[in-house]
Amino acid sequence: MMEQTVMPRPLAGTLPAIASKSDAHRLLICAALADGPTQVGLRSLSQDMEYTMGCLKALGASIQPAGSGLWQVSPGPLPPACLLDCGESGSTLRFLLPVAAALGAGARFAGHGRLPQRPMGPLVEQLEGHGISFSAPSLPFSIRGRLAGGEFQLPGDVSSQFITGLLLAAPLLPGGAVIRLTSPMESADYIRITQAAMARFGVAVEVLEDGWRVPPGQRYRSPGAVEAEGDWSNAAFWLCAGALGKPVTVTGLRLDSPQGDRAVLDVLARFGARVEAAAGQATVSPGPLRGIAIDAGPIPDLIPVLSVVAACAQGWTEICHAGRLRLKESDRLAAIAAMLRALGAQVEEGSDSLRILGGPLAGGRVDSCADHRMVMAAAIAAIRCQGPVTIDGAQAAAKSYPTFWQDHQRLGGICHGIPIWP
Repeated sequence: MMEQTVMPRPLAGTLPAIASKSDAHRLLICAALADGPTQVGLRSLSQDMEYTMGCLKALGASIQPAGSGLWQVSPGPLPPACLLDCGESGSTLRFLLPVAAALGAGARFAGHGRLPQRPMGPLVEQLEGHGISFSAPSLPFSIRGRLAGGEFQLPGDVSSQFITGLLLAAPLLPGGAVIRLTSPMESADYIRITQAAMARFGVAVEVLEDGWRVPPGQRYRSPGAVEAEGDWSNAAFWLCAGALGKPVTVTGLRLDSPQGDRAVLDVLARFGARVEAAAGQATVSPGPLRGIAIDAGPIPDLIPVLSVVAACAQGWTEICHAGRLRLKESDRLAAIAAMLRALGAQVEEGSDSLRILGGPLAGGRVDSCADHRMVMAAAIAAIRCQGPVTIDGAQAAAKSYPTFWQDHQRLGGICHGIPIWP
């Protein structure tokens, strides 16, 4: 396990947003299933994206670099058997399991880290009910059969990725598919990202009162070229840094994006930070921060870094509907509480909530729990600490943001530990 020691100093300046991991997964999958080659623009590449690329290649697609952040993705013949190694990427597994099942692929799935323990039951049950058999109840497993269309029933409060996976598979099913919710939807914006990606490839998704319908007779049609949006989820770390130290600007962001994590601007404004957004960029500057109430349901990926802002705001911040954070790369509720306590904050942890009292942070040693978002949140916390912050497992940032430490340095950050520049 590698560590990084981050010195307490403000960050400031301007950075371009990296490619949205959420958008990239979906565009790569649509391109691999299309009727011809597609040039996919990715401003950056993360480990999770690489696992999705590797799995698509295993399913027969050709994915070749075309220079300047472009990738040529072409559909190919399905092999008789294949291994899909999903790494630690929940998106890769949950998106491609229904797709492989719809293709009738004799596929084996593998994963690492906490991925074999992350929830899959509702999706597996629906696939089994529509013609797919599994060799084991959890990873690693093999699947057999070919997915039949029809009606699928899924909870909306476990993982939106289950729904996205079935939506992506639906155009491959002769009868199309209807997905009905059995519980209220959380993280609905992730479904809107899926709908937008599919629409770019000519597939319409109808919104129902209790779910979605993909009518039969549709197929993925290549638009020739697409580009992944800038990533609001990872931009949020730098925007929160702006609230805690000096102004920070992130460029290359769609202000009307379907990405729900664009809500970071509204949350930071409610904390009391100064927020400006126009012409595809956002700037956040410090202001008198005060505790607020945050509903984590629509924005679970923002909670690690927003918790850091809360620890620097006057009074209590209440975070509710956060139980799903326990099912991520780490038990993020426990990891956030442990991180902030290690740095000197007062935190009360509930089963699906956090209460954080803002105050001075001392610095110290933090266990990242091998979770990329915890690494980056701890690095941002160092801005307001009185002493250095040492992060165990700091290399985990590469899961979603391989150049995080380089960009941290570009904004004036100073750290010692794992090599920053290749």
